[in-house]
Amino acid sequence: MNKKQLAILLSKLKTFYKPVVKLEQYPTDSEIAADILWFSYFNKNVSDREIADLGCGTGILGLGALILDAKKVYFVDVNKDALKIAKENLSFLEKSLGKKFNAIFVNKDVTDFNRKVDTVIENPPFGVKVKHADKKFLEKAMSISDKIYSLHKIESKDFIQGLVKKKNFEVKGIIQFKLPLKQTLDFHKRKIHVIKVGCWWLKRKL
Repeated sequence: MNKKQLAILLSKLKTFYKPVVKLEQYPTDSEIAADILWFSYFNKNVSDREIADLGCGTGILGLGALILDAKKVYFVDVNKDALKIAKENLSFLEKSLGKKFNAIFVNKDVTDFNRKVDTVIENPPFGVKVKHADKKFLEKAMSISDKIYSLHKIESKDFIQGLVKKKNFEVKGIIQFKLPLKQTLDFHKRKIHVIKVGCWWLKRKL
């Protein structure tokens, strides 16, 4: 499977039926998800690795990791409805690809998830409704893994840099994207609003 085929397959997954405003539930663009997953895959942080998708929503990142031969993925989300859709998406992929995946669904706040994993791949809330809502996701990711791929608004650069430095991590790279947000939440005024985001590749210092 190449990156284009991965993006097409991810585009067929179900997304939120009734997004929760406070949780900033918005769908991750399938092409951006494929880019992040492909990048982490070629860094040897996906295949045969145990992965946590924190704040997984409907599961696009974790499911993409399973498609790319992750050993196991923990789908962690506080919202039961999101996990239900993620499970439906898993069933769709297993039927489409004719194989079973090792997926574990965890209905908890990320602060209560303490399983050590090889890699965290996450798209946390951007902090639009709750300031620095992404902080607890980053802190949890750095407490359970040495390698992290995390999506944030590009203007969070200084905040993230300061946080990772305190936690003995380093920024190995930032992949920048233009993320199209469709009019899915009540406070969205335009049909599509494009924001600048980045996927931070973080690694614990030796």
